[in-house]
Amino acid sequence: MNAYKTIKAPSEGLYKEKGSKFIAFAIPTSSEAQFKEAQARIKKDYHDARHHCYAFSIGPEGKLYRYSDDGEPNNSAGKPIYGQLLSFGVTNVTIIVIRYFGGTKLGVGGLITAYKEAAKDALNNAETIEKEVTEPLSISFKYESMNTIMGLVKSFDLEIVEQQFELDCVINLNCPKRNKPQLETKLELIQNITYKFS
Repeated sequence: MNAYKTIKAPSEGLYKEKGSKFIAFAIPTSSEAQFKEAQARIKKDYHDARHHCYAFSIGPEGKLYRYSDDGEPNNSAGKPIYGQLLSFGVTNVTIIVIRYFGGTKLGVGGLITAYKEAAKDALNNAETIEKEVTEPLSISFKYESMNTIMGLVKSFDLEIVEQQFELDCVINLNCPKRNKPQLETKLELIQNITYKFS
C-alpha cells in the first residue's frame, strides 16, 4: 500500500432535525496529539453545545481509530460518524459533531441519522486528496558527501523535514515507501554515511 486518501483542509457540515442542530467539523489529523488539540479547541469555542461526539482514523491503513458518543445513547453518535470515515475511505481525519438540543428527543434512530448526515455533509464539503505513504529517514554524513546526498533527495523525491549542515551533517527526510528499496541500495554504496529508517 503506497498511498491513502485524506482531506486537504478542514471543512464543516450541518444537519437540522426537530430544532436540534448538529454541526460537524472534519479536520486533517495525523496523530492523537493533533486530535486532542482539535477537540480542546472545539470544546472551548462551542462550550455551550450539549454534546461533542467524535470519531477519528489515523495512519495509512486507519489502524488507530476511536469514537465517542459523549453522553448520547450507546452507539448512536460516534459509530455513525466513524462509519462515514470508512464509507468515504479516508484516514488521518477527525470528525467532531456538536449538538445543540432543540427540545424534542429524536430517539436512537433519529440520532444515528443526524450524526451520520452531519459527518457526511462535512466530508462532502471537503476536498479529498491522495497522499503517498512515507517513512521517516535520517542520514548522517560528512560535508564532502553533500552533493551526493542532495542528488538522492532530488532523484528519489525525498521531503526534507530538517537539516543540519556543519562538518558532520544530519538530514531528516520523509521517503516515499515505493522508493525505499532502490534508495537503500544506493545508500549502501556511499561511504562514510550512516542512515536509519524509523
